[in-house]
Amino acid sequence: MDACRGQGYIGIMQTKPDILCIGSVLWDIIGRTDLDMMPGNDKPGRILRRPGGVALNIAMMIRRFGVAPALVSVVGDDAAGRELRACCQAMGLLCDALLIAADLPTDQYMAIEAQGALVAALADAHSLEAAGARILAPLADGRLGSAAAPWAGLVALDGNLTEGLLAEIAQSPLFVLADLRIAPASPGKAHRLRPLLCHPNATLYVNREEAGILTDTRPANAAAAAQALIAAGARRVLVTAGAEMAVQATAAGQISAIPPPVEARRITGAGDTFMAAHIAAERAGAAPQVALERAVAAAAAYVSGVDP
Repeated sequence: MDACRGQGYIGIMQTKPDILCIGSVLWDIIGRTDLDMMPGNDKPGRILRRPGGVALNIAMMIRRFGVAPALVSVVGDDAAGRELRACCQAMGLLCDALLIAADLPTDQYMAIEAQGALVAALADAHSLEAAGARILAPLADGRLGSAAAPWAGLVALDGNLTEGLLAEIAQSPLFVLADLRIAPASPGKAHRLRPLLCHPNATLYVNREEAGILTDTRPANAAAAAQALIAAGARRVLVTAGAEMAVQATAAGQISAIPPPVEARRITGAGDTFMAAHIAAERAGAAPQVALERAVAAAAAYVSGVDP
């Protein structure tokens, strides 16, 4: 019998991960066209199906930098889930902590992009939401940690989890020692991060719009957005604004970097690429300014169609 079948986990952790990527692991279905597109249009283009989701995007990208990520999420015990796990394992991602749910289908994300800009998207992450705290069992049962010996390393956490579960994480002893790196997943889910906004170990990676949602402001640029987040109690934030200046801020001040000019050919996953590159740079010992510049460069390369 296939060891991955049935409801449960794949097995004990065979390799200690460098980072836990907690959140959405799903299939991306993305349509792209180089033509202008308006609502109701039917245009020629390309349709791609690929592994995706915020947590998985970060894991795939950070693996390119030689970091070993473990996926903490849920996939269905269906054909889509088995194929997705096989793809992840082939990329060198650690899948032992994945919950395999017989009662839930594997999640999906669908997007339409035109001329490098997002036209519309739908995120079907209902299985992740339904699984809830079940996905966190490996952090409590000794495989990745426990209440007595919590995980003390990097965690990439995405806002596709429910607001209730994120609030639990904010107070949980399982995360008290973790270096939390947090992404909202989308502007529509940014409000879910409010319970973690003031977490003492958290670094938030958001765009200008998401920062405005979190702080109930309308920041004019990334610098103003970062300042608003720090004023609201955030410990450290990184704010992007597309092709404009990106900013890192703490209570001690701000640093910034300007992305190189590129022709935009894709957008889905750019923020995840920025976050993964920044984490990898810091883990390698890069100074704050260097880490920010590497993240900005990696995201720009990704948007141009080049994998960093």
